[in-house]
Amino acid sequence: MTAAAYVRTAPEEVLPAPIFERGALAWMRQNLFSSVWSGLLTTALVALALWLIPDLIAWATTRAVWSASDGGPCRIHQDGACWAFIGHKLDYLRYGSYPVAQRWRVDATEIVGAILIAWLLWPRAPRRGLGAVLFFVVYPILAFILLRGSQWLGLPIIDTALWGGVFVSLLTALVGIVFSLPLGVLLALGRRSGLPIVKVASVVFIETMRGVPFITVLFMANNMLPLFLPEAWAPDRLLRPLVGTALFAAAYLAEEVRGGLQLIPKGQFEAAQALGLNYRLMMGLIILPQALTLVIPGVVNNFIGLFKDTTLISAVGTLDFLETIQNAAKDPVWIGPTIAPTGYAFAALFYFAFCFGMSRYSLAMERRLAAGRRR
Repeated sequence: MTAAAYVRTAPEEVLPAPIFERGALAWMRQNLFSSVWSGLLTTALVALALWLIPDLIAWATTRAVWSASDGGPCRIHQDGACWAFIGHKLDYLRYGSYPVAQRWRVDATEIVGAILIAWLLWPRAPRRGLGAVLFFVVYPILAFILLRGSQWLGLPIIDTALWGGVFVSLLTALVGIVFSLPLGVLLALGRRSGLPIVKVASVVFIETMRGVPFITVLFMANNMLPLFLPEAWAPDRLLRPLVGTALFAAAYLAEEVRGGLQLIPKGQFEAAQALGLNYRLMMGLIILPQALTLVIPGVVNNFIGLFKDTTLISAVGTLDFLETIQNAAKDPVWIGPTIAPTGYAFAALFYFAFCFGMSRYSLAMERRLAAGRRR
Protein backbone atom coordinates (compact mmCIF):
# COMPACT_ATOMS: atom_id res chain seq x y z
CA MET A 1 0.00 0.00 0.00
CA THR A 2 1.49 3.33 -1.06
CA ALA A 3 1.29 6.54 0.99
CA ALA A 4 -0.85 9.38 -0.42
CA ALA A 5 -0.48 13.11 0.22
CA TYR A 6 -2.65 16.12 -0.66
CA VAL A 7 -1.13 19.52 -1.45
CA ARG A 8 -3.41 22.60 -1.76
CA THR A 9 -2.86 24.66 -4.86
CA ALA A 10 -5.16 27.57 -3.84
CA PRO A 11 -5.31 29.55 -0.58
CA GLU A 12 -8.19 29.15 1.81
CA GLU A 13 -10.96 31.69 1.30
CA VAL A 14 -10.60 34.70 3.57
CA LEU A 15 -13.71 35.11 5.70
CA PRO A 16 -14.99 38.62 6.60
CA ALA A 17 -14.46 39.88 10.11
CA PRO A 18 -17.33 39.45 12.56
CA ILE A 19 -20.03 42.08 12.14
CA PHE A 20 -19.19 43.72 15.47
CA GLU A 21 -15.55 44.16 14.40
CA ARG A 22 -16.13 46.24 11.25
CA GLY A 23 -18.07 49.23 9.99
CA ALA A 24 -20.49 51.37 11.97
CA LEU A 25 -21.26 48.68 14.54
CA ALA A 26 -17.58 48.33 15.41
CA TRP A 27 -17.25 52.11 15.80
CA MET A 28 -20.33 52.24 18.06
CA ARG A 29 -19.06 49.36 20.16
CA GLN A 30 -15.64 50.98 20.60
CA ASN A 31 -16.76 54.59 21.17
CA LEU A 32 -20.31 54.49 22.54
CA PHE A 33 -20.73 51.15 24.28
CA SER A 34 -17.22 50.18 25.32
CA SER A 35 -18.33 49.58 28.92
CA VAL A 36 -21.48 49.46 31.02
CA TRP A 37 -21.10 53.08 32.15
CA SER A 38 -20.35 54.23 28.63
CA GLY A 39 -23.49 52.51 27.36
CA LEU A 40 -25.63 54.04 30.12
CA LEU A 41 -24.24 57.52 29.45
CA THR A 42 -24.80 57.14 25.69
CA THR A 43 -28.37 55.99 26.25
CA ALA A 44 -29.10 58.89 28.62
CA LEU A 45 -27.67 61.49 26.21
CA VAL A 46 -29.61 60.04 23.25
CA ALA A 47 -32.82 60.13 25.31
CA LEU A 48 -32.15 63.76 26.29
CA ALA A 49 -31.49 64.69 22.67
CA LEU A 50 -34.70 62.99 21.52
CA TRP A 51 -36.58 64.96 24.16
CA LEU A 52 -35.10 68.40 23.37
CA ILE A 53 -34.16 68.43 19.67
CA PRO A 54 -37.65 67.91 18.16
CA ASP A 55 -39.04 70.93 20.03
CA LEU A 56 -36.00 73.00 19.09
CA ILE A 57 -36.34 72.08 15.41
CA ALA A 58 -40.07 72.85 15.50
CA TRP A 59 -39.37 76.21 17.17
CA ALA A 60 -36.93 77.09 14.41
CA THR A 61 -38.91 75.73 11.44
CA THR A 62 -42.57 74.72 11.55
CA ARG A 63 -43.65 77.13 14.30
CA ALA A 64 -41.45 80.00 13.07
CA VAL A 65 -42.59 83.15 11.31
CA TRP A 66 -40.71 83.42 8.02
CA SER A 67 -42.32 86.41 6.34
CA ALA A 68 -43.87 89.56 7.80
CA SER A 69 -43.79 93.29 7.13
CA ASP A 70 -43.67 94.12 10.84
CA GLY A 71 -43.58 92.40 14.20
CA GLY A 72 -47.32 91.82 14.41
CA PRO A 73 -47.25 88.10 13.47
CA CYS A 74 -44.41 87.55 15.93
CA ARG A 75 -46.59 88.89 18.74
CA ILE A 76 -49.40 86.51 17.79
CA HIS A 77 -47.25 83.39 17.34
CA GLN A 78 -45.21 83.40 20.51
CA ASP A 79 -43.96 79.82 20.42
CA GLY A 80 -41.66 80.00 17.39
CA ALA A 81 -38.72 81.92 16.02
CA CYS A 82 -39.27 85.14 14.09
CA TRP A 83 -36.93 84.81 11.12
CA ALA A 84 -38.80 87.63 9.41
CA PHE A 85 -37.09 89.94 11.90
CA ILE A 86 -33.66 88.73 10.74
CA GLY A 87 -34.60 89.17 7.11
CA HIS A 88 -35.92 92.69 7.70
CA LYS A 89 -32.86 93.77 9.71
CA LEU A 90 -30.23 91.84 7.74
CA ASP A 91 -28.68 94.90 6.09
CA TYR A 92 -28.32 96.63 9.46
CA LEU A 93 -26.81 93.50 10.98
CA ARG A 94 -24.25 93.34 8.15
CA TYR A 95 -23.26 97.00 7.85
CA GLY A 96 -24.47 98.82 10.95
CA SER A 97 -25.15 102.48 10.12
CA TYR A 98 -22.78 102.54 7.15
CA PRO A 99 -24.41 104.71 4.42
CA VAL A 100 -26.55 102.63 2.09
CA ALA A 101 -25.15 104.17 -1.08
CA GLN A 102 -21.57 103.30 -0.02
CA ARG A 103 -22.10 99.74 1.17
CA TRP A 104 -20.63 98.39 -2.05
CA ARG A 105 -17.26 99.37 -0.59
CA VAL A 106 -17.76 96.96 2.31
CA ASP A 107 -18.79 94.20 -0.10
CA ALA A 108 -15.73 94.81 -2.28
CA THR A 109 -13.42 94.73 0.75
CA GLU A 110 -14.92 91.46 2.01
CA ILE A 111 -14.76 89.80 -1.41
CA VAL A 112 -11.12 90.74 -1.99
CA GLY A 113 -10.21 89.63 1.54
CA ALA A 114 -11.99 86.29 1.10
CA ILE A 115 -10.15 85.64 -2.18
CA LEU A 116 -6.76 86.41 -0.66
CA ILE A 117 -7.44 84.30 2.44
CA ALA A 118 -8.53 81.36 0.28
CA TRP A 119 -5.34 81.81 -1.78
CA LEU A 120 -3.18 81.62 1.35
CA LEU A 121 -5.07 78.76 3.01
CA TRP A 122 -5.11 76.53 -0.07
CA PRO A 123 -1.99 74.36 0.37
CA ARG A 124 -1.49 73.79 -3.37
CA ALA A 125 -2.18 77.35 -4.47
CA PRO A 126 0.41 78.74 -6.92
CA ARG A 127 2.64 81.67 -5.92
CA ARG A 128 1.52 81.85 -2.33
CA GLY A 129 4.40 84.22 -1.61
CA LEU A 130 2.79 86.79 -3.88
CA GLY A 131 -0.51 86.16 -2.13
CA ALA A 132 1.12 86.81 1.24
CA VAL A 133 2.54 90.13 0.02
CA LEU A 134 -0.83 91.19 -1.34
CA PHE A 135 -2.65 90.17 1.84
CA PHE A 136 -0.26 91.60 4.43
CA VAL A 137 0.94 94.70 2.57
CA VAL A 138 -1.43 95.75 -0.21
CA TYR A 139 -4.76 94.60 1.20
CA PRO A 140 -4.67 96.60 4.47
CA ILE A 141 -4.03 99.82 2.51
CA LEU A 142 -6.76 98.99 0.01
CA ALA A 143 -9.23 98.07 2.77
CA PHE A 144 -8.51 101.29 4.67
CA ILE A 145 -9.04 103.42 1.57
CA LEU A 146 -12.27 101.64 0.62
CA LEU A 147 -13.81 101.58 4.09
CA ARG A 148 -12.63 104.95 5.34
CA GLY A 149 -12.72 106.81 2.02
CA SER A 150 -10.42 109.21 0.19
CA GLN A 151 -11.20 112.63 -1.21
CA TRP A 152 -8.45 112.18 -3.82
CA LEU A 153 -10.22 109.11 -5.22
CA GLY A 154 -13.68 110.60 -4.95
CA LEU A 155 -14.77 108.30 -2.11
CA PRO A 156 -16.68 110.08 0.67
CA ILE A 157 -15.08 109.70 4.10
CA ILE A 158 -17.19 107.48 6.38
CA ASP A 159 -16.62 108.03 10.09
CA THR A 160 -15.89 104.83 12.00
CA ALA A 161 -18.74 105.67 14.39
CA LEU A 162 -21.06 104.54 11.58
CA TRP A 163 -19.28 101.23 11.06
CA GLY A 164 -20.93 98.22 12.61
CA GLY A 165 -22.36 94.76 12.29
CA VAL A 166 -20.79 91.66 10.84
CA PHE A 167 -18.02 93.42 8.97
CA VAL A 168 -16.71 95.13 12.13
CA SER A 169 -16.62 91.80 13.97
CA LEU A 170 -14.76 90.20 11.06
CA LEU A 171 -12.42 93.18 10.84
CA THR A 172 -11.59 93.00 14.55
CA ALA A 173 -10.97 89.25 14.44
CA LEU A 174 -8.86 89.47 11.28
CA VAL A 175 -6.69 92.30 12.61
CA GLY A 176 -6.26 90.49 15.92
CA ILE A 177 -5.26 87.20 14.27
CA VAL A 178 -2.93 88.71 11.66
CA PHE A 179 -0.99 90.94 14.06
CA SER A 180 -1.07 88.81 17.21
CA LEU A 181 0.70 85.77 15.73
CA PRO A 182 3.94 87.47 14.60
CA LEU A 183 3.96 89.58 17.77
CA GLY A 184 3.43 86.44 19.84
CA VAL A 185 6.36 84.73 18.10
CA LEU A 186 8.61 87.72 18.85
CA LEU A 187 7.52 87.72 22.49
CA ALA A 188 8.19 83.98 22.79
CA LEU A 189 11.67 84.43 21.34
CA GLY A 190 12.21 87.44 23.61
CA ARG A 191 11.27 85.42 26.68
CA ARG A 192 13.91 82.84 25.74
CA SER A 193 16.48 85.49 24.86
CA GLY A 194 19.84 85.66 26.59
CA LEU A 195 19.60 89.46 26.79
CA PRO A 196 18.26 90.35 30.27
CA ILE A 197 16.49 93.53 29.14
CA VAL A 198 14.68 91.80 26.28
CA LYS A 199 13.75 88.83 28.46
CA VAL A 200 12.44 90.94 31.35
CA ALA A 201 10.44 93.21 29.04
CA SER A 202 8.84 90.19 27.35
CA VAL A 203 8.03 88.49 30.65
CA VAL A 204 6.49 91.66 32.10
CA PHE A 205 4.34 92.24 29.03
CA ILE A 206 3.15 88.62 28.81
CA GLU A 207 2.35 88.23 32.49
CA THR A 208 0.63 91.61 32.67
CA MET A 209 -1.64 90.84 29.73
CA ARG A 210 -2.41 87.35 31.00
CA GLY A 211 -3.08 88.63 34.50
CA VAL A 212 -5.91 91.04 33.64
CA PRO A 213 -9.31 90.46 31.97
CA PHE A 214 -9.72 91.26 28.31
CA ILE A 215 -12.33 93.90 29.06
CA THR A 216 -9.75 95.72 31.21
CA VAL A 217 -7.31 95.79 28.28
CA LEU A 218 -10.02 97.23 26.05
CA PHE A 219 -10.81 99.99 28.54
CA MET A 220 -7.12 100.77 28.98
CA ALA A 221 -6.59 100.91 25.20
CA ASN A 222 -9.64 103.12 24.78
CA ASN A 223 -8.81 105.59 27.57
CA MET A 224 -5.04 105.40 28.11
CA LEU A 225 -3.66 104.97 24.59
CA PRO A 226 -4.46 108.56 23.54
CA LEU A 227 -2.54 109.85 26.59
CA PHE A 228 0.75 108.46 25.23
CA LEU A 229 0.42 110.15 21.84
CA PRO A 230 0.18 113.78 20.73
CA GLU A 231 -3.35 115.07 20.36
CA ALA A 232 -2.96 115.33 16.60
CA TRP A 233 -1.99 111.63 16.49
CA ALA A 234 -4.80 110.42 18.73
CA PRO A 235 -5.91 107.00 17.43
CA ASP A 236 -9.38 106.50 16.03
CA ARG A 237 -12.01 105.06 18.39
CA LEU A 238 -12.13 101.87 16.34
CA LEU A 239 -8.34 101.57 16.16
CA ARG A 240 -8.02 101.54 19.96
CA PRO A 241 -9.89 98.24 20.56
CA LEU A 242 -8.10 96.74 17.55
CA VAL A 243 -4.75 97.50 19.18
CA GLY A 244 -5.92 96.15 22.54
CA THR A 245 -7.23 92.96 20.93
CA ALA A 246 -3.96 92.28 19.10
CA LEU A 247 -1.81 92.91 22.19
CA PHE A 248 -3.98 90.73 24.43
CA ALA A 249 -4.03 87.80 22.00
CA ALA A 250 -0.27 88.09 21.41
CA ALA A 251 0.48 87.39 25.08
CA TYR A 252 -1.41 84.08 25.01
CA LEU A 253 0.04 83.07 21.64
CA ALA A 254 3.53 83.80 22.98
CA GLU A 255 3.09 81.10 25.63
CA GLU A 256 1.79 78.64 23.05
CA VAL A 257 4.81 79.26 20.82
CA ARG A 258 7.20 79.06 23.78
CA GLY A 259 5.75 75.65 24.63
CA GLY A 260 6.40 74.52 21.06
CA LEU A 261 9.99 75.77 21.21
CA GLN A 262 10.59 73.78 24.38
CA LEU A 263 9.42 70.60 22.63
CA ILE A 264 12.09 70.86 19.94
CA PRO A 265 14.99 68.52 20.77
CA LYS A 266 18.30 70.15 21.59
CA GLY A 267 19.87 68.25 18.73
CA GLN A 268 17.93 70.35 16.24
CA PHE A 269 19.59 73.51 17.57
CA GLU A 270 23.01 71.88 17.56
CA ALA A 271 22.56 70.53 14.03
CA ALA A 272 21.57 73.97 12.73
CA GLN A 273 24.58 75.54 14.40
CA ALA A 274 26.84 72.83 13.00
CA LEU A 275 25.66 73.80 9.51
CA GLY A 276 26.86 77.33 10.14
CA LEU A 277 23.39 78.93 10.35
CA ASN A 278 23.13 82.11 12.34
CA TYR A 279 20.35 82.68 14.89
CA ARG A 280 17.92 84.26 12.43
CA LEU A 281 18.29 81.51 9.82
CA MET A 282 18.24 78.77 12.44
CA MET A 283 14.95 79.99 13.94
CA GLY A 284 13.34 80.87 10.61
CA LEU A 285 14.27 77.76 8.66
CA ILE A 286 14.69 74.99 11.25
CA ILE A 287 13.17 75.66 14.67
CA LEU A 288 10.07 77.82 14.22
CA PRO A 289 8.48 75.73 11.42
CA GLN A 290 8.67 72.66 13.64
CA ALA A 291 7.51 74.50 16.77
CA LEU A 292 4.52 76.11 15.07
CA THR A 293 3.48 72.76 13.61
CA LEU A 294 3.46 71.22 17.09
CA VAL A 295 1.28 73.97 18.59
CA ILE A 296 -1.32 74.25 15.82
CA PRO A 297 -4.18 73.05 18.10
CA GLY A 298 -3.33 75.58 20.80
CA VAL A 299 -2.84 78.44 18.34
CA VAL A 300 -6.15 77.76 16.60
CA ASN A 301 -7.86 77.43 19.97
CA ASN A 302 -6.61 80.94 20.79
CA PHE A 303 -7.84 82.21 17.44
CA ILE A 304 -11.30 80.76 18.09
CA GLY A 305 -11.39 82.36 21.54
CA LEU A 306 -10.27 85.66 20.03
CA PHE A 307 -13.00 85.53 17.42
CA LYS A 308 -15.65 85.04 20.10
CA ASP A 309 -14.11 87.67 22.36
CA THR A 310 -14.67 90.32 19.69
CA THR A 311 -18.17 90.66 21.13
CA LEU A 312 -16.62 92.53 24.07
CA ILE A 313 -15.55 95.50 21.97
CA SER A 314 -19.10 96.82 22.25
CA ALA A 315 -18.24 97.76 25.85
CA VAL A 316 -16.01 100.55 24.55
CA GLY A 317 -18.54 101.96 22.11
CA THR A 318 -17.89 99.85 19.01
CA LEU A 319 -20.97 98.59 17.16
CA ASP A 320 -20.14 94.93 16.63
CA PHE A 321 -22.44 92.21 15.32
CA LEU A 322 -23.95 91.28 18.68
CA GLU A 323 -24.56 94.93 19.53
CA THR A 324 -26.45 95.46 16.27
CA ILE A 325 -28.71 92.53 17.17
CA GLN A 326 -29.45 94.07 20.55
CA ASN A 327 -30.15 97.44 18.97
CA ALA A 328 -32.39 95.92 16.29
CA ALA A 329 -34.41 94.07 18.94
CA LYS A 330 -35.26 97.45 20.54
CA ASP A 331 -37.19 98.58 17.44
CA PRO A 332 -40.78 99.22 18.65
CA VAL A 333 -42.13 97.95 15.34
CA TRP A 334 -40.59 94.56 16.05
CA ILE A 335 -41.78 93.70 19.54
CA GLY A 336 -42.33 90.14 20.59
CA PRO A 337 -41.14 87.59 23.12
CA THR A 338 -39.21 85.60 20.49
CA ILE A 339 -37.46 88.53 18.79
CA ALA A 340 -34.40 88.57 21.07
CA PRO A 341 -34.03 84.75 21.22
CA THR A 342 -34.20 84.63 17.43
CA GLY A 343 -31.47 87.25 17.14
CA TYR A 344 -29.22 85.44 19.58
CA ALA A 345 -29.84 82.12 17.79
CA PHE A 346 -28.80 83.76 14.52
CA ALA A 347 -25.66 85.12 16.20
CA ALA A 348 -24.88 81.67 17.60
CA LEU A 349 -25.12 80.15 14.11
CA PHE A 350 -22.85 82.87 12.73
CA TYR A 351 -20.11 82.35 15.33
CA PHE A 352 -20.44 78.57 15.20
CA ALA A 353 -19.98 78.53 11.41
CA PHE A 354 -16.73 80.49 11.55
CA CYS A 355 -15.32 78.73 14.62
CA PHE A 356 -16.19 75.27 13.31
CA GLY A 357 -14.60 76.13 9.96
CA MET A 358 -11.36 77.22 11.66
CA SER A 359 -11.33 74.06 13.75
CA ARG A 360 -11.83 71.75 10.75
CA TYR A 361 -9.17 73.53 8.71
CA SER A 362 -6.66 73.34 11.55
CA LEU A 363 -7.24 69.58 11.91
CA ALA A 364 -6.68 69.09 8.19
CA MET A 365 -3.47 71.12 8.27
CA GLU A 366 -2.30 69.32 11.40
CA ARG A 367 -2.68 65.95 9.67
CA ARG A 368 -0.95 67.25 6.54
CA LEU A 369 2.03 68.74 8.38
CA ALA A 370 2.38 65.74 10.70
CA ALA A 371 2.60 63.24 7.83
CA GLY A 372 6.40 63.28 7.94
CA ARG A 373 6.47 62.39 11.65
CA ARG A 374 4.30 59.27 11.35
CA ARG A 375 5.97 55.96 11.92
